[in-house]
Amino acid sequence: MGIAHPYLMFLGDAPDQLAAKTAAGVAYWRPEWCLGQLRLPGCQADLGLPDMTLEEAAEAGVKTLIVGVANRGGRISESWIALLEQALTLGMDIASGLHRKVVEVPVLAETAAREGRQLFDVRHPTREFDVANGRKRQGQRLLAVGTDCSIGKMYTTLALEREMRARSMKADFRATGQTGIFIAGDGVSVDAVVADFISGAVEWLTPENDADHWDVVEGQGSLFHASFAGVTTGLIHGSQPDALVLCHEPDRPHMRGLPDFPLPDPGLCMERNLECALLTNPAAKFVGIALNTSALDQAATDRVVKEMADRFSLPTVDPVKHGVGAIVDNLG
Repeated sequence: MGIAHPYLMFLGDAPDQLAAKTAAGVAYWRPEWCLGQLRLPGCQADLGLPDMTLEEAAEAGVKTLIVGVANRGGRISESWIALLEQALTLGMDIASGLHRKVVEVPVLAETAAREGRQLFDVRHPTREFDVANGRKRQGQRLLAVGTDCSIGKMYTTLALEREMRARSMKADFRATGQTGIFIAGDGVSVDAVVADFISGAVEWLTPENDADHWDVVEGQGSLFHASFAGVTTGLIHGSQPDALVLCHEPDRPHMRGLPDFPLPDPGLCMERNLECALLTNPAAKFVGIALNTSALDQAATDRVVKEMADRFSLPTVDPVKHGVGAIVDNLG
């Protein structure tokens, strides 16, 4: 897409840190591209970047304002539009990963055309995909799956790619969501693909490759999430994973955005994901567990890591606290 950096991360009025996970992911993995953040009154997210006005950002040389807040439904708030328009007039492009396209906001489209600026909607694919065929293709693929949404699948796969490359393994992170696309520079936001073509899009994203090459595929949603299970199924079937990694947050009280739905048991979650994976890859298997223990102290972290490792006989780590070397070791 040719999105120019450096970036100004727009957090809007995000109600919590998770609502700004797009911006947080970009700032973590591409800190050299992120000059500052812009927060509206009431914003409860903070990336630890310098707070900037649009004028300060323009003076600092920002090329693109990234709409880094991922609200429920992917809406562009009416209260943001005047600010986004001003960013265009100050010489910035706008890149957004929301469901609603910035190019379909008339005043933004008109202003961008007048000012010679670009609008990027990274969630929306710019090509068509075939229906999946399910045929086995050369190369190896790893997919992160989770007990819930927003639980560490992108972080885990990026960490795995980094560790594998550090070992001189052939590995590529394959972005399947807007944040990953901002980080990787390309990919397919599969939740914007028409349902019949999700698996086909993932087949396209993870094509035949060298026998020792790993596509490390960013997971989305959860088979147990009433809102987003469909996209997870398409990812599993299309990626034909040789290796699966379960992502789980032990102390999360309920499914993200669904207070009436408790998290599934990790064992049941692994069983159901593996059943789906075996449809297109009879050799699929789990190779590790990645825990998000950010809310736990060291003693609690050590306890839950040991419990999960003993229960499932799999390498179990918190990718932030421990790294993912033990999981890579288990790839064989």
